[in-house]
Amino acid sequence: MDAGSTNSSAVKSRTRCPLQDQLLQRKNSRDNVRGSHPSALSLIVSHVLQLDRFIPNRSAMDFDYAHYMLTEGRKGKENPAVSSPSREAYRKQLAETFNMNRTRILAFKNKPPTPVEAIPHDFSGVQQSKPTKARRYIPQTSERTLDAPDLLDDYYLNLLDWGSSNVLAIALGSTVYLWDATDGATSELVTVDDENGPVTSVKWAPDGKHIAIGLNNSDVQLWDSTSNKQLRNLRGCHQSRVGSMDWNNHILTTGGMDGQIVNNDVRIRSHIVETYRGHHQEVCGLKWSASGQQLASGGNDNLLHIWDRSTASSNSPTQWLHRLEDHTAAVKALAWCPFQGNLLASGGGGGDRCIKFWNTHTGACLNSVDTGSQVCSLLWNKNERELLSSHGFTQNQLTLWKYPSMVKIAELTGHTSRVLFMAQSPDGCTVASAAGDETLRFWNVFGTPEVAKPAPKANPEPFAHLNRIR
Repeated sequence: MDAGSTNSSAVKSRTRCPLQDQLLQRKNSRDNVRGSHPSALSLIVSHVLQLDRFIPNRSAMDFDYAHYMLTEGRKGKENPAVSSPSREAYRKQLAETFNMNRTRILAFKNKPPTPVEAIPHDFSGVQQSKPTKARRYIPQTSERTLDAPDLLDDYYLNLLDWGSSNVLAIALGSTVYLWDATDGATSELVTVDDENGPVTSVKWAPDGKHIAIGLNNSDVQLWDSTSNKQLRNLRGCHQSRVGSMDWNNHILTTGGMDGQIVNNDVRIRSHIVETYRGHHQEVCGLKWSASGQQLASGGNDNLLHIWDRSTASSNSPTQWLHRLEDHTAAVKALAWCPFQGNLLASGGGGGDRCIKFWNTHTGACLNSVDTGSQVCSLLWNKNERELLSSHGFTQNQLTLWKYPSMVKIAELTGHTSRVLFMAQSPDGCTVASAAGDETLRFWNVFGTPEVAKPAPKANPEPFAHLNRIR
């Protein structure tokens, strides 16, 4: 049949009932049937007007359905087509859905409201979305604030660290204090002489008992925090103050104002085992990767270096793996990603204000975000894909970012001077921040990690307890 001869009623019928439309195409004399549509309805209406005192409501009548019931519907009942039980069940379900089981053609009331869902769940291909995860509540104020008098307001130093034994170390002037996060007890570890101090860096060893203390006179002291005894003094590493340190098992890496980076094996008498030369000014940031294979170093010369442990040499200065020159200010803030081993985040000083992300295998810069202020420190959330940054002028805030979109999740304010240092608790939930306003604040920014569901037990092999027959 020519498509141009299709009337509006036939189109409506096809769109509403595709299955029935397929049956109609198999019938003969279709044009004649459509031609009898108006006359058939007029006969029915006139007959009712004569025998019934009620007048039908034309606006509530479905003329397409009436035409089908007077013609094709009756033919289907008289000559039923042979079909499978599943096909018949589908036809009945579809008929109920589109209200095709009606026996009355005329309507004397308004149309019923349109059903909310025209297609049943059993035949819908749209899957219901999973329930969204509830957004974590992030307190906007610090949960605890401690005084930190004589804290040096120096961007290039590293005066705060939180050890694996849940003890926080902070250097105030020439004195190193220990604060036990378990019971809140405070103790003094050491006060250095004025000619040696002030303290310029502190770093806990992985065991949480031993701590390295860098001094202004270029010495590095190793202390046992449990017995409050000095174990040794590392000399000859640098020519001036030691502002940055990091541990790699038994190797203590130190960075000085002289631009040198030194690996010290604290187990042996001649502790200097490797030297990295690449910076021209003070080394203010040092971080080993979790694997211990790569070292990131940032300096006041605006340079970021990636060093590979496998290429280190004790006979000559080690050549860097990557020399990255994208920052336009000092690079102090460094943080290795806990869920992607070759991803490094770095932050620039007041003339740069950017957080950059690097693929340390290739040296490629993956992204750069202008934060609007000096980036002093960076910390990754151990449980979520989030990054925390601390800043200087103008807001002196902590900013929580969603990675990799780098959308701001929260901004935490309270410090009145630049937030120079941050440290993360062993469980990864709490962050301590120290600022030039001589306060130490604790933030519950990363929240409590979800309890991991136990992995389902593997089904044991049938009859595993019986001896096999060879």
